[in-house]
Amino acid sequence: MSSNDKSRNSPDGLDPRIWRVATVVFVGPFMTQLDSTVVNVSLSAISHGLHASIATTQWIISGYLLALVLMLPLNGWLVDYVGAKRLYLGCFSVFTLASMLCGAAQTINELIGARLIQGMAGGLMAPMAQMMIAKVAGRHMAYVMGYTAVPTLIAPILGSVVAGVILKYGDWPWLFYLNLPMGILGVLLAAYLLPGDKAAIQKRFFDLFGFLLISPALVCLLYGIQNATHFDGALTLLVGAILMSAFIWHAMQKKNAALIDLRLFKNRIFSTAAITQFLANGVFYAKQFLVPLYLISGCALSVTTAGWMMAATGLGMMCSFPLMGFLTERFGCRVVSSSGVILSLVGMFPFLWMTQNQFSPALTVMSLLIAGIGQGTISIPSISAAYASVPKEQLAIATTAINIVQRLGGPLAVTSISVVISVSTFHSQDSRLHPFMIAFVFLTGLHLPLLGAAYRLPQLIHQKK
Repeated sequence: MSSNDKSRNSPDGLDPRIWRVATVVFVGPFMTQLDSTVVNVSLSAISHGLHASIATTQWIISGYLLALVLMLPLNGWLVDYVGAKRLYLGCFSVFTLASMLCGAAQTINELIGARLIQGMAGGLMAPMAQMMIAKVAGRHMAYVMGYTAVPTLIAPILGSVVAGVILKYGDWPWLFYLNLPMGILGVLLAAYLLPGDKAAIQKRFFDLFGFLLISPALVCLLYGIQNATHFDGALTLLVGAILMSAFIWHAMQKKNAALIDLRLFKNRIFSTAAITQFLANGVFYAKQFLVPLYLISGCALSVTTAGWMMAATGLGMMCSFPLMGFLTERFGCRVVSSSGVILSLVGMFPFLWMTQNQFSPALTVMSLLIAGIGQGTISIPSISAAYASVPKEQLAIATTAINIVQRLGGPLAVTSISVVISVSTFHSQDSRLHPFMIAFVFLTGLHLPLLGAAYRLPQLIHQKK
């Protein structure tokens, strides 16, 4: 066996190009996560600076997310058509230039327009980190992602601090100009360190009809799910469901000529991993929505105090991520991912007790730390199993499909939790259960199908050629 083969088969001697690729491609997610956090916590300052209402200013977040989802289905086809390196460089450059436009905006409409451009670039860039790591890391993807995913957890924590400092000493445009040095650095690193992939380019037929079905379907589903309790939201959700059903029928007829080849989901390992990702994302976002709401509204804590407590979740995830490679190699995907679900579930039990008895800050932090360790242990093994189960030439389509499934899980779970809280609050006079208790029971119950999906993951990863 050659030294190169040994380096690829041993986590301790991974090919250095794997770490070069990992370092480069995760600059993008770090920048976009930091940008999103900075914008989210600075809405009131931006609203005041541009003399716009909060309802209008909110569209710099909503518009970004909708534009991201609109372009996401194109990623797989574009990677095959122009190559991953070219697409990554293009998206990174557009995102950086759009950040400059955001900072230079003079009106709220100009800012929203620039954010739409950012979202379109972000939608194409979003799946690429996972795909490029999967291509070079192979069966060691869990090991590599365990380390390289840590910056995406640091970014939201750092973003709140950075936003506070910028708004204390400067004006809101600097929130966006912050992206410029990172963007320039990322483009230069990508240009020099990412391997060329001209040989992997496939001039596939562009499924225009499929794109015209799935992109508006995803936008309608995302908007409809988030506003499902209102008539216009429910109607939009119905339209999204009809369009998605039409795309599924169309894609099954077109097979590999479809924008997304749905035959991927006939692969048991891939479909199981996709379900695991969908449910894991749902549990995570439902938790991130419900716990702060409980701490602030149910326990009368300040936003700052609740924020510091919620940081325990991120800390737990950062503790577990670097161990993913070792644990997955030692115990297998099924055991590691299932154990993560159980830890996440255990972290929810104290909240069931506190809603009916007495709030405890120490117990809250400990529970969130345990839940964070568990949450960080669920996803990476399942993603690794999914990408290892498909041939390398299908990785671009596979990452697009997984990312679409992931992005629908969060809003659906959050909306479900919102409905549960609304209904339980309305009927709270007739029940001895606290409304938050019912919501936490529902969140706890979401872990059960997730545990079932994780338990169906393969024990060992076998990389397809």
